[in-house]
Amino acid sequence: MTTAVVVRHGQTDWNSEGRMQGWAPVPLNELGREQAVAAGEYLAGTYDVDRAVCSDLLRTRETTTRLCEPLGIDPGGDRVRYTPAWRERDLGVYQGLSYADMYDRFPEFGLGEAAVQAAAETPEGGESLLDLRDRTLEAWTDLLERAGENETVLVVTHGGPIHFVLGHVKRLDVRDAFLEHSMANCGITVLEHPPDASVADTADAVTVVRENVTEWAD
Repeated sequence: MTTAVVVRHGQTDWNSEGRMQGWAPVPLNELGREQAVAAGEYLAGTYDVDRAVCSDLLRTRETTTRLCEPLGIDPGGDRVRYTPAWRERDLGVYQGLSYADMYDRFPEFGLGEAAVQAAAETPEGGESLLDLRDRTLEAWTDLLERAGENETVLVVTHGGPIHFVLGHVKRLDVRDAFLEHSMANCGITVLEHPPDASVADTADAVTVVRENVTEWAD
């Protein structure tokens, strides 16, 4: 059984301010660092993690460092791979705007009645939600193809990619994948893929064991 333990990064100031981060090099704030440490200690008592695959953005790198310490994994060693494949959506010229400003000034990006059109809209210098979905699912397939038998892989990423992995497994469209999920900072989602199942169609094979768990905060 391949077990993927998927964790969203800890809180940043832009999270608390409601600003869209995209690929911006935004660090964790004090609360985000505390969240990552607590989540790492929780994971160490719950899962035997073999390796980690992480977004290479600053906030996920900082989260990975704090998650790996109690797991006994060197965040700079060969058991951790940082990759742009697991990055958040590239928001281009809209990076840094508040969510309120984005929806008020650029309603064509809203996932309302025009959900399909909005999902295909590409910000100048950025990528569409469809682009993000395709990139995320390629990364997800690559993770499963690389996984060894009975391996547990930690994935440190962002809300957008997690929504699309869950949406894929549940066979949701782009709109519902985003609107039907909520992911807390350092929320933990666990998925399992049996060794005899095809990687080509993970929607049928993968089981969502836990979703957006924050028991580390209790």
